[in-house]
Amino acid sequence: MIQLRNISLRRGARVLLNDAAVTINPGEMVGLVGRNGAGKSSLFALLNGTLHEDKGDFSIPSQWRMAQVAQDMPETSESATDFVIAGDTVLSAAQAEVAEAEASDDGERMAHAYMALHDAGAHDAQSRAQALILGLGFQVRELDQPVNSFSGGWRMRLQLARALMCPSDLLLLDEPTNHLDLDALVWLEAWLRKYPGTMIVISHDREFLDAVTRVTLHIEGGQITRYGGNYSTFEDMRAEQMALQQAAFAKQQDKIAHLQKFIDRFKAKASKAKQAQSRVKALDRMERLAPLLANAEFTFEFKEPQSLPNPMLTIDDASFGYPAESAGGAPSVIVRGVSKSVFAGQRIGILGANGQGKSTLVKTVARDLAVVAGSVIEGKGLSIGYFAQQELDVLRPADTPLEHMIRLARDTIANGGAGQFSSREQDLRTFLGTFNFSGDMVKQAVGTMSGGEKARLVLCMLVWQRPNLLLLDEPTNHLDLATREALAMALNEFEGTVMLVSHDRALLRSVCDEFWLVSRGGVEPFDGDLDDYQRYLLDEGKRLRESLREAGKVTEAPAIKTAEPAPGVAKKPVSSGRIKSLRQKLEKLDKSMAALQAEKAAFEARLGGALSVGEITETGKQLQHVIDELAIEEGEWLELSGEIEALEGASA
Repeated sequence: MIQLRNISLRRGARVLLNDAAVTINPGEMVGLVGRNGAGKSSLFALLNGTLHEDKGDFSIPSQWRMAQVAQDMPETSESATDFVIAGDTVLSAAQAEVAEAEASDDGERMAHAYMALHDAGAHDAQSRAQALILGLGFQVRELDQPVNSFSGGWRMRLQLARALMCPSDLLLLDEPTNHLDLDALVWLEAWLRKYPGTMIVISHDREFLDAVTRVTLHIEGGQITRYGGNYSTFEDMRAEQMALQQAAFAKQQDKIAHLQKFIDRFKAKASKAKQAQSRVKALDRMERLAPLLANAEFTFEFKEPQSLPNPMLTIDDASFGYPAESAGGAPSVIVRGVSKSVFAGQRIGILGANGQGKSTLVKTVARDLAVVAGSVIEGKGLSIGYFAQQELDVLRPADTPLEHMIRLARDTIANGGAGQFSSREQDLRTFLGTFNFSGDMVKQAVGTMSGGEKARLVLCMLVWQRPNLLLLDEPTNHLDLATREALAMALNEFEGTVMLVSHDRALLRSVCDEFWLVSRGGVEPFDGDLDDYQRYLLDEGKRLRESLREAGKVTEAPAIKTAEPAPGVAKKPVSSGRIKSLRQKLEKLDKSMAALQAEKAAFEARLGGALSVGEITETGKQLQHVIDELAIEEGEWLELSGEIEALEGASA
């Protein structure tokens, strides 16, 4: 078990933990919660050994293997699959020992090395790694692409897959959902529920915490309080504790006032002096309860839009995608044949598996991309407020929040808008203060701020523009729970229209009253709620997992993808002869892989028997050769399957 006894922890002059104590038992799934800056990440640093306690006693079993997501951005040309496989430290050590044993020409050492390699799971390492990669939203065709060909968010998904690949007794996850969309999040929850070790997770996603944790540790005021139950249970128990504490404090204050009143009234009277003195002593002996100092909640609101065109948008037989990469080339179409109207006051949640075109749709409506075909007609007076996934990246690191607001005000006025306030510096300072940017913070370089503070600044700039149509693409990344709740409240009171892409199910549930499903190149209404959609994703994952298992491809749940084409979506003609040819190649590979699997099983069975050192060495080499051949053919199988899937999807 993990034990903290009277631990004090400092960061510079700041005390994060003060005589804190807690116990975490083996196999517990723990959610670590608390305000930003309370010390959650510092506690992780204590657990992984990068930070040491200033006082007290900390212990963790020495034999426990630890895994956590590396926070650095990987820069490597190795393939996504190889990068994730390298996360299996036990396998890497076994492979290194095999190489050294073969170089030493020591037969007995080689025999032990081959056995260790087999025990480390070399035979299924590729399929395990690829299951993790696919589960986190990558496509089959991306498995062999170099890591540095992916964007930052996708590289962080690979870092997560690499951490999950590592055999561990303790898994530390710090905001693992930040770079995931809903289908990958559902997959991750299912994976973590089967994790056999001890897990501690920091997250601001309440539904994720409810799904994967059974214990909650709350850091506040330098103390760690343990609650049995998930986040919702913690909230209920804490609310009850706060009510009891406040009631006890109020009751004590009444008693103190009563005693003091008696003392003040009778202390000068000789006949009552003795009674007054006894009450003075009682007052001195009383252990004073502290008043409940609840954290001030963060709130904001969207001002009433200056106009509400209706309809806001009319989309007529539109195709969305990306322009041609070269002159004379064809544009890349992601979503086609969309005919929709968006009306004033609608609350639309946009659902769909990764890569289906949710962000492409939003970017086109936001005017970041031109419509490829058809038309998107805007209502007169339409004012769009757009929060993009990459919005934090466009902030200028060297500039301050005040400089960002001054530039926004000048640009708005130059484009004929008046904004919500004047461009006077004091007015802008005041407005920043409503988003908790006060005092010296308005002059602090944005590059030195946390992700949550940057996201809050983007929200501030968005609200100032006074839009009537909000396009929000994953707005909750980096936001803490209090700010997420403030955003949900503000959106519910917003009088305009909201179109929301988010993996935060609590936000989707509280804000949206209808859903669009972006699937297989089309956009259709989704007839159901988020629970229905989550079951839909899990069913699709199960179906695809079973089909891939039958082919001997993966051992765990692959990526969850939508299966059925959206009604009324135009399809491209695809040669049936090409698909038939690919299927014939796939059948040959299936037979060859089955033969190799049987051969591998035979060698493994032989290694389990009584063999001489020389026989073990030779059998180990033969087994490794078969494993290498199987890995090559599995790679070919993946490529063929991906191509067939793409062709059938286009022709369906």
